[in-house]
Amino acid sequence: MRVLLKIPALLVALGLCLALGACHSAKVFVPPNLRPPTDTGDALKLAQQHLQDATPCCTSFADFSYGTLLPWRPKKFQLGPNSPVANLNGVRSHFLAFKLPPDLKMPYRVAIKSELNGRWLHSAYLFAPTTVVLDEAFQPIEGKDIPLCEYMGWSKSSTGAFGSTTIDNPKARYLVIYSSSDQQSGNTYWEQSPAAFSAEAPVNMTSKGSFKIPHGPDGTIWVGLMNDGYKTAVDQAVCGEAPKGDGLLKTLSTLPSHWTGSAP
Repeated sequence: MRVLLKIPALLVALGLCLALGACHSAKVFVPPNLRPPTDTGDALKLAQQHLQDATPCCTSFADFSYGTLLPWRPKKFQLGPNSPVANLNGVRSHFLAFKLPPDLKMPYRVAIKSELNGRWLHSAYLFAPTTVVLDEAFQPIEGKDIPLCEYMGWSKSSTGAFGSTTIDNPKARYLVIYSSSDQQSGNTYWEQSPAAFSAEAPVNMTSKGSFKIPHGPDGTIWVGLMNDGYKTAVDQAVCGEAPKGDGLLKTLSTLPSHWTGSAP
């Protein structure tokens, strides 16, 4: 009888040993916000390669579709491998094209926010926008690179790299947002604070310091008419050592004559 009782006990002990062994052999799950940072270069180079491998849909502003009305408040847009690519004077870029609201009193401001593409500061990049205002014949009447400035809000939705542009030309009918060669090769000053990434990653990489976030060819941006929340972010954002340059003005000077409206 004692022998019979010992057999189940041995089986139970053997089962526990196998279970413990399986637990030790299994990989330990580490939450994403506690994982070490990845290499910035890998993600950025992959995005750049995707852009170069894409087949451009358009080579002039007249080729774009302007069926989307500029949102009445900032709206989220995702630019990435599934987004159309334009080749503007040899520069490839994802883009957005909007019809400007008719009969809106001028001047008015358009708000733009670019979100960090990546969880960690050292492995993140930004889509840096360039704006082009077009007339009814799709000819550019104004273009500029938008400087991005950091603003840390109380949540992820109120945090990012903010900028704006003003529409004040009565001939303005359309707005294109893409990223010029200067923007794609530039960077944005970023001052980390103790609250940085609090909504996503409670463990900060450093407690102080500043960084320059590189610009990349894709990402999440918000575009729309300026509202009070975005106005506060734009006006109070930290611009730091934001790069300066002639940006799109140099590009516009070399555009084909039918783009600028000049005589051949």
